[in-house]
Amino acid sequence: MGQICPLIYYPLLIRMIDESLVKSLVEQSIEGSDKFIVDVKIAPGNVIEVILDSDTSVTIDDCVNLSRDIESSLDRDIEDFELTVYSAGLSEPLKLLRQYKKHIGKEVEVLLKTGNKQKGMLVSVDDEGISISYQIKELLEGKKRKQLVDKSESYGFDQIKSTKLVINFK
Repeated sequence: MGQICPLIYYPLLIRMIDESLVKSLVEQSIEGSDKFIVDVKIAPGNVIEVILDSDTSVTIDDCVNLSRDIESSLDRDIEDFELTVYSAGLSEPLKLLRQYKKHIGKEVEVLLKTGNKQKGMLVSVDDEGISISYQIKELLEGKKRKQLVDKSESYGFDQIKSTKLVINFK
């Protein structure tokens, strides 16, 4: 009788595409435009996500063109990958100072690291943090009913967990 040989399993070695390479390709492609990178994520299996924003707007054509530029610079025969390019949506939290500045004058909801939330109009942004203004009803001295009172708060970026745009359909 013959001997049974154990099956030896060698896992396929899949190289990860370098995040800095993808960022460099994106920067080359958007150079000279008002577009900017919000985030680049690479998950196992070379699943690449590129989130793009702009000082004006990001169109579907912008995403398609960027996707083509990236794909033409990467070789699927060497490293297979999955690529998704999309614009920073309204439901995505603001991540960059440039995004905050773009949305001055718009209503935001700030979630603080303490767990408290505050909605208001984004009034100003600097390297340290943001200021928002909002109205609240308070009972003022000498009045029988609560009156709307303008308030403003400033928050340092170190206090903020996330900031999202408030979408109103009014």
